[in-house]
Amino acid sequence: MAQMTPSPTASSNRAGILGELIRNAQLVWRLLKDPRVPLPIKLIIPGVVGIYLLSPIDFMPDVLPLLGQIDDIAVLFGGVMLFIQLCPPDVVEEHRAALAGEAPQTGGDAGKTVDAEYRVIE
Repeated sequence: MAQMTPSPTASSNRAGILGELIRNAQLVWRLLKDPRVPLPIKLIIPGVVGIYLLSPIDFMPDVLPLLGQIDDIAVLFGGVMLFIQLCPPDVVEEHRAALAGEAPQTGGDAGKTVDAEYRVIE
């Protein structure tokens, strides 16, 4: 009997989605600790998501197998994406670069070459 093996694209697709979820979780954690992210953003978005997840009121009751957890996952995912979008873009890009292992660039002109002449004045 022939055995079915999962296609490489299916397993890499799962790893890609899982990897993206892990990177977003790390990004959110770093943004929560960063003092450049405004305090209201740090309190409101995670607070609302946390209250929803802990409250007994759901869009779909949790007693329904699998369907009851879909709304919780959707709210969590939406909260993460909204939080990242509301954070300052330069701070988000800096943390994404750091998570990817790239050297952080400070300032808007970091890494650019300046062509100039100089002279010594005595």
